[in-house]
Amino acid sequence: MSERKAIVPAGMEAVYEKIRYAPAIKAGNTIYVSGQIGRDANMQLVEDREAQIVQAFDNLELVLEAAGASLSDVVDVTSFHTDMRDLPLFMQVRERYLNTHPLPAWTAIGAHMLGGSAGYIVEIKAVAVVTASAS
Repeated sequence: MSERKAIVPAGMEAVYEKIRYAPAIKAGNTIYVSGQIGRDANMQLVEDREAQIVQAFDNLELVLEAAGASLSDVVDVTSFHTDMRDLPLFMQVRERYLNTHPLPAWTAIGAHMLGGSAGYIVEIKAVAVVTASAS
């Protein structure tokens, strides 16, 4: 069995300690990233729709980097949306972050509420695979 390691980037300690989940788990060469929302380093909701999507991707990138990976290592993405009409905007932002080939698999799901409170419009969950030499 592969060793499992919790990935908790600087600034996300409250997620692990107070909300009680790991931003990611690294098992062998695979990194399972918990859903990332549009919450800034102060744990505050980012208000603007596009800015909230950008923040969720920035948070995803932060977690991956803490695990020794990058966005180019992502093989699967699941996005949750409170309004599926945001998909075109989400896709525009996603293209800025996930544009290496082959593109990762992607599933988009509609949801009533995200992040345990009203106001969050998107949550991004991902799986990344890194080479054996990556930390």
